[in-house]
Amino acid sequence: MLAYYFRLALRSFRRNKVLTALMVIAIALGIGASMTTLTVFHVLSGDPIPQKSDRLFNVQVDPRPMIGYQPSEEPEEQVTRFDGETLLREKKAKHQVLMTGGGVTLEPDNSTLRPFTTDARYTSTDFFTMFDAPFKYGQGWKADQDEGRGRVAVISKALNEKLFNGQNSVGKPLRMDGHTFNIVGVLDEWNPNPHFYDLETGRYGDSEDIFVPVFTALDLNFGRNGNMNCWDNANGEETALNAPCVWMQYWVELASPADAGDYRAYLENYSAQQKAAGRFQRPSNVRLRNVMEWLDYKQVVPSDVRLQLWLALGFLAVCLINTVGLLLAKFLRRSGEIGVRRALGASRGQIFLQSLVEAGTVGLAGGVLGLGLALLGLYAVRQQPVDYAKLATLDGRMLLLTFGLTLAASLLAGFLPALRAMQVAPAIQLKSQ
Repeated sequence: MLAYYFRLALRSFRRNKVLTALMVIAIALGIGASMTTLTVFHVLSGDPIPQKSDRLFNVQVDPRPMIGYQPSEEPEEQVTRFDGETLLREKKAKHQVLMTGGGVTLEPDNSTLRPFTTDARYTSTDFFTMFDAPFKYGQGWKADQDEGRGRVAVISKALNEKLFNGQNSVGKPLRMDGHTFNIVGVLDEWNPNPHFYDLETGRYGDSEDIFVPVFTALDLNFGRNGNMNCWDNANGEETALNAPCVWMQYWVELASPADAGDYRAYLENYSAQQKAAGRFQRPSNVRLRNVMEWLDYKQVVPSDVRLQLWLALGFLAVCLINTVGLLLAKFLRRSGEIGVRRALGASRGQIFLQSLVEAGTVGLAGGVLGLGLALLGLYAVRQQPVDYAKLATLDGRMLLLTFGLTLAASLLAGFLPALRAMQVAPAIQLKSQ
């Protein structure tokens, strides 16, 4: 039966080519614009680690002085080195990691490569376990190598390809900033976006190429990247243990989301202890946000992307309204034909179904064209000078959403005209004919 209605729809399209083309183009423009912005929004607002995002928490405490104090003020978004090391040492969570971003100069043994600078992450050993970083070769370093300032490193798959042609490089030496490190692990493909664990060094793009123990990097005075906030004079030693500066990130993994209350209580108790010791001046002010709460708080999705999404959806609504008008005009022009079919025994339901099939066929044609426009729009996004540009690609889920949205939009647009078509009175139409 549907095949019969489909053939009738094709026959109708051939009789009204211009009107059909206008409807297809209207739907295609709406779908192309909305899917372009929906895809970008989907990429930027997605959960970067869905398997455990509700168990990973960013830790905030407030070590600042009373000057400028406001009771409702948010605490610092990063931690001091003293607080980070203390919390790390007390190990009150299932896993915990203290880290910061940086940059190092590599000196390859390969004579064809000149020394070059790349991004690095100085971190404690739980980083790889907490954030589910997969290994292609080897593994992360041991906890005692954190404490012992071990000169070990984990490198990315991309860097391993560049330096060692993708071969197993575990155990090989690597020179950086004039010091020799031993490679203990090579990561497989791993690039969570956004970079939720440190939004200060860039929200989107490629992950760091080198990971080394944080205390080793600090002892060797490796260069660091990211934001630093000092509220007093550090005498040029902003990264010293007791410096009045926040510049490190501290994350914890709890056994379950329900443990967040207990850990928050621990942080409040810690703040009270530091205030009693004279380090903290403000009343206890802590925050414990999981991954998605942290991304929402940091407003990771750019405001212009949200605005573009609403504008594109509004444009789709305008296109659908125009399509409704065109379908209504088309069906009304065929009132005589519909009246004859009704007189020959076609039921109202059959007329309604045929009209919906026709609208759906128009929608699918518009969806195919709209998909092409969406791919073109995403290509244009990838040419923009923004850090998330290369992430703007259409994955399988968004491809299915494209056709689902197209079909839903076309059926919605065709509902009112189909309802009007089924109400055509055969007697009046036959008399007028």
